[in-house]
Amino acid sequence: MLRYLNAGESHGKNLTAILEGLPAGLRLSSAFIDRELKRRQCGYGRGGRMAIESDHVDVTSGLRGGFTLGSPLTMVVNNRDWENWQGVMGADGPLKGINTKVLTKPRPGHADLAGGLKYGHRDLRNILERSSARETATRVAVGAAARRLLEEFGINVYSWVETLGGVSWKAPKTLNPEQLFEKAERSAVRCPGCTATDKMKKRIDEAKAAGDSLGGVYRVAVTGVPPGLGSHVQWDRKLDGRLAGAITSIQAMKGVEIGVGFTAGFVPGSQVHDEIFYRKSEKAVPPYFWPAKHPYYRKTNNAGGIEGGMSNGETILLRAVMKPIPTLYKPLRSVDILTGKAIKAGVERSDTCALPAATVVAEATVAFTIACAFLEKFGGDSISELKRNVTSYIRQTLKY
Repeated sequence: MLRYLNAGESHGKNLTAILEGLPAGLRLSSAFIDRELKRRQCGYGRGGRMAIESDHVDVTSGLRGGFTLGSPLTMVVNNRDWENWQGVMGADGPLKGINTKVLTKPRPGHADLAGGLKYGHRDLRNILERSSARETATRVAVGAAARRLLEEFGINVYSWVETLGGVSWKAPKTLNPEQLFEKAERSAVRCPGCTATDKMKKRIDEAKAAGDSLGGVYRVAVTGVPPGLGSHVQWDRKLDGRLAGAITSIQAMKGVEIGVGFTAGFVPGSQVHDEIFYRKSEKAVPPYFWPAKHPYYRKTNNAGGIEGGMSNGETILLRAVMKPIPTLYKPLRSVDILTGKAIKAGVERSDTCALPAATVVAEATVAFTIACAFLEKFGGDSISELKRNVTSYIRQTLKY
């Protein structure tokens, strides 16, 4: 069973994650995790915080000589901005500094008011520090470890931006996730289209000048997934439900589509369901990889690689929408929670658009969810045991 717990505040001393359940013998390095953390910090439209932070993971347990031990993996990401916030965020009082003023102006669209009401806080900093998307740094660290596990079995996770602030890029009918990912990695907004990239950057500039913020739509694709991850027998084991829940747990995510998504509600079934074909199977190389040309295949992938709550051997395709960030430099109307008087909402240092970074967080979140289902299906305390289990299953399905 793969699980993790993370902790830390946006301007606290550090962020911490403890990941349990990685099999022993997995090759993993701090540099690999740092690469993913760096990707999360990039993107046109990011704010001043990213000019301060340069995230680096400190692995304090569970890794020795570049290989996992099978024990919990502890990862710490320090906040460099802590130097400026010690007096405000210190564990022991009294608090001091220019930022110790009680925050009583909730931002529409943020966790401020709902969290304040739930926990009885009169200072909304006690809510916004933890609800901040800074928390996703540890999600990316955890996701990097999960990604490394999946790579051992030929499973890869990709993402790219399709719409930003109303500017859209039309994906080709035949998707090649790896190629689109490579193009997205060269784009400041993680969009594979050059013309669309320029238009999106211009839209971000316009929003920044107006003191506004932008969201958008992105795609996540997972290739090489063998059939049978997830289950049809219980609601909480369905892979599509778990993926949708995982993505919407990311800050500012408001909807998920799997495969053709909502389009399925507007056309007949004959245009939705993917016909099944059979061919003589080809030997997988290495033997524990799910082969690209497996015996049962589809010519379309409207289901997005998931049927009946289980992966079906096709590429898993997800689309998600991110709302604009709630912090606006021309703030919306709100109410002071101490006086009840009408005021302008509070302003915290923020981004104009964090969509490019959010796609990296989504990759990590999806990688972790797929890795959980993968380990549930195949088990094993070590990589060698896991590979034996996967190899046996793949050989079985190729003969089915």
